[in-house]
Amino acid sequence: MWLLGLSVLLCLAGVTNTMLMSVMERFQEIGTLKCLGALDRFVVRLFVLESLIIGFSGSLVGAAVGYCICVLQVGAVLKFSLVPGGQYLSTLLVCFPVALVAGTLLAVLSCLYPAYVAARMEPVEAMRSEI
Repeated sequence: MWLLGLSVLLCLAGVTNTMLMSVMERFQEIGTLKCLGALDRFVVRLFVLESLIIGFSGSLVGAAVGYCICVLQVGAVLKFSLVPGGQYLSTLLVCFPVALVAGTLLAVLSCLYPAYVAARMEPVEAMRSEI
């Protein structure tokens, strides 16, 4: 459990850092949107949607690769003929949705702070900044 908690904390820190860098790289874009009349909640929704898509696709790929590695490792140790194929599928049906939901939820939760930073940005200051 300690290792799982540490992994979740690391995931939150990494995705938050990535989203903060995304906000910093797009200062002028956000400033232009706000000058054209975009509301704060539109900017928040924009970043939450981006994080949702990135989190879902990353979780999908990560769960698929992790499952394949697990099957290969168990198969190599137990000689594929000893473990019935139905057991692999039952594990997939239980763990795959949990991994997708957990990864997507962590990505969205870690995106909230950077999204609010982007939403509170003053349009004039964002347009003036040079990165």
